Amino acid sequence: MTAPSRTGGQILVDQLTLHGVDHIFCVPGESYLAALDALHDANIAITVCRQEGGAAMMAEAYGKLTGRPGICFVTRGPGATNASPGIHIAKQDSTPMILFVGQIERGMREREAFQELDYRAAFGPLAKWATEVDDPARFPEIVSRAFHVATSGRPGPVVIALPEDVLTEMAAVADAPRYQVIETHPGLTQMAELQKLLHGAKNPIALLGGSRWSELAVQRFVRFAERFELPVACTFRRQMLFPADHASHIGDLGLGVNPKLLARIKEADLVLLVGGRLSEVPSQAYTLLDIPVPQQTMVHVHPDPSELGRVYAPHLAINASPIAFTAALEAVHPPASLPWSEGTKTAHADYLAWSDPTAIRHAGALQMGEVMTYLRKTLPSDTIFCNGAGNFATWVHRFWPFKHYGTQLAPTSGSMGYGVPAGVGAMRIRPDSPVVVFAGDGDFLMNGQEFATAVQYDLPILVILLDNGMYGTIRMHQEREYPGRVSATMLRNPDFAAYANAFGGYGERVTTTEEFAPALQRALTSSKPAILHCIIDPEAITPTMSLSQIREKALAGKK
Repeated sequence: MTAPSRTGGQILVDQLTLHGVDHIFCVPGESYLAALDALHDANIAITVCRQEGGAAMMAEAYGKLTGRPGICFVTRGPGATNASPGIHIAKQDSTPMILFVGQIERGMREREAFQELDYRAAFGPLAKWATEVDDPARFPEIVSRAFHVATSGRPGPVVIALPEDVLTEMAAVADAPRYQVIETHPGLTQMAELQKLLHGAKNPIALLGGSRWSELAVQRFVRFAERFELPVACTFRRQMLFPADHASHIGDLGLGVNPKLLARIKEADLVLLVGGRLSEVPSQAYTLLDIPVPQQTMVHVHPDPSELGRVYAPHLAINASPIAFTAALEAVHPPASLPWSEGTKTAHADYLAWSDPTAIRHAGALQMGEVMTYLRKTLPSDTIFCNGAGNFATWVHRFWPFKHYGTQLAPTSGSMGYGVPAGVGAMRIRPDSPVVVFAGDGDFLMNGQEFATAVQYDLPILVILLDNGMYGTIRMHQEREYPGRVSATMLRNPDFAAYANAFGGYGERVTTTEEFAPALQRALTSSKPAILHCIIDPEAITPTMSLSQIREKALAGKK
């Protein structure tokens, strides 16, 4: 049968449909009008965003939650460069994502035409693959490859540039078949070796991270941990990979880690690292394990062979996705005795003590320990928590007990401004799930305009905005390295409650602990996107140390 003649834009959208795309995040542009026109009749939902960085982060959040590529469309030049933070997040967080970018006509290349950019050169280092379509007949091939690249091995972002005339040109070409994720499975001999290593261990520990997990994979690993009474920690911002209330859970490897957890990892004789890379933050600036050969026996499980042995030389390398590996764990049996069993109980107790917000007191009338205690009592355990980067995120990472897969959206890349667009993206695809965004004052305004997107689509996200009038994390490091020399870290902020109201949402200012609970209830019952503008004392820079204490310690060290 002869394929029908279609515009490049129609061929492109037809490929997205057959590959199962159900949602697109975009900022429209005249450079890809033909694709927008084809989307008019497609069964694909569109979220129109206010800035390309927000659109890209929403697409990345989609990829995190679903395991399928998040799709983003932006216009050429500044539209594409605005989207680059989302690409960087997807790369460092191992998230499947495809960014489609409008482009100048083919005949105008290399004249520095209006908004011209070489996307292969600009995005090559940021993406797994960056390319440009020269012929509309190649859309089926290139889009199919993009889905396979984005989801295979270590997932990541793909960037595809769309010349304007390629989208309007006609071509007769057959569609490609729907993509299939390339699975990698552990070998029987590898699983037998793992069982042997576990049987010979006296003090093992498991570390979970990366992507390519699923709810079923998490449940399988939980069963494995129960059979072995194995202590399990999650790496930086991957806390949804193991339930915090489980007896085997012992904490997370992020910023400001429980010292007792770090000691346990260093004292372990077997480290089972599943899915993650143990990069700079979870490895505590690459000090936790020796490089290239750890002192501990190390088993590294990862879906991409290029990551195995890249930094750490494991005793046993297993090239498998977490989904396939956890399925194979069903056949791994524990030894007759578990010499580490009591240690697991102690480690879990240490985690409970470390993550107890009731013991936390800091400067100021609004006590975040009490706020977190109230949130733990009030919000359902399947609430999706989103955050960007900053010291404010410590309150979520340390004191919120993540119990379900698919409830954490946070950038391991440390990108500011992620929380609001992630929250919008999450509620667009999971409208029945409660979504809470934690943000700092500096963090929020990097993509705060996407609050308007939440209002436009009636998405009642709740933003808990902590305002201490400065770029707090940078100020903390400033006081540590250059005590008393404050430079370029102070902020003069707007009334964020009025900001919320101006957009058509709900806003309220909170200055004391007593005001928080009733304000939260009013925000939730408003059924609107809401911002609670929480005023935090600048001294309350961490749960355990004030700015003054950090400065005084630094000054004492310089004497």
